[in-house]
Amino acid sequence: MTRPYNLSAGPAILPPEVFERTAAAIRELGPADDPALEARLSILEISHRSKTFEHVHHAAMDLCHDVLGIPRTHKVLFLQGGASTQFAMVPMNLRQPDRAAAYVDTGVWAKKAISESKLFGETRVIASSAASGHDHIPALPGPDAYRDASYVHLTSNNTIYGTEWERLPQLEADVPLVVDLSSNIGSREMGLENVALGYAGAQKNLGPSGVTIVFVREDLLGRSAPGPVPTMMRYATHAAEDSLYNTPNTFGILVLRNVLEWMRDHDGVAGIGAANERKANALYETLDGSTLYRAHAKPGSRSRMNVTWTLVGKDEAEGEALTKRFLAAAQSAGFCGLKGHRLVGGCRASIYNAFPEHGVQALVAFMREFERTA
Repeated sequence: MTRPYNLSAGPAILPPEVFERTAAAIRELGPADDPALEARLSILEISHRSKTFEHVHHAAMDLCHDVLGIPRTHKVLFLQGGASTQFAMVPMNLRQPDRAAAYVDTGVWAKKAISESKLFGETRVIASSAASGHDHIPALPGPDAYRDASYVHLTSNNTIYGTEWERLPQLEADVPLVVDLSSNIGSREMGLENVALGYAGAQKNLGPSGVTIVFVREDLLGRSAPGPVPTMMRYATHAAEDSLYNTPNTFGILVLRNVLEWMRDHDGVAGIGAANERKANALYETLDGSTLYRAHAKPGSRSRMNVTWTLVGKDEAEGEALTKRFLAAAQSAGFCGLKGHRLVGGCRASIYNAFPEHGVQALVAFMREFERTA
């Protein structure tokens, strides 16, 4: 059976080469990682304290700097609990006494982060796209809106609504910028030097679920929080132990390393970013040139990773009926994961780094044919 095109929002598609390397490592890591006896073991059973895994672990950390562009002024951490745990860890570690936390609301994941921050103290929403159904990225206000804040937090890409920051802002005041990069990290050159603390679940562009990448500027590791922070929830704990304070997700870190090496071998974020631009442009051109499909996100705020649209009928009921027909036909044609999130409806094509350009071309051809015969 021909492998279907996987357009799921996540856990998402991985490169075929990574599957092959990872499958081999499940049987035996092999001498490429370490000539020691331990390298004849599976990644699923090797000790996280072994020299063999240490080689994998540190290679993955170095690649985060070299491939993703994380500055060497920042400590890379491999944590667990997903980006959702970071919604709490950020305010627990970075909030300053008598200083509010400032957030930009661009949809569901930003709202979840805001809700967690409110558990720890005053939280200000300094910009929001809620009034228009989160169809754009709101303008960041001037520095007077956040000059006295503990930090400013934003979500770089919004999987549900299909919006993305065109570029990460450089704050005008001396306030740390915190960014949830979960669904577009590594998708293009992003200027991560402007980010004081960034975090991302690996399961969109960088690996399987279960590994969370955090990078934090080293001067922030000594920041004292206003209240007690449990040992496992302190960034300083994991930084001091090189992310080995507790047993890490050894399998996920190996896959992460394999993905980063694949990215490096495909011209890094510059080359991958150019391919992602071509993929997204092909889909948006199809949507904008259609009378059947309507893109949810406005130009200038459109995600390169998650393209969202609805089907237009003479009324809402006909639009929903057309959507059901489209999704059923797409499934039969070999496209899976196209159903949009319930908050937006319609369709969503998640075209992360590993999604091939020929897959987008096939989807575009299918969409045009469906419109012709609808």
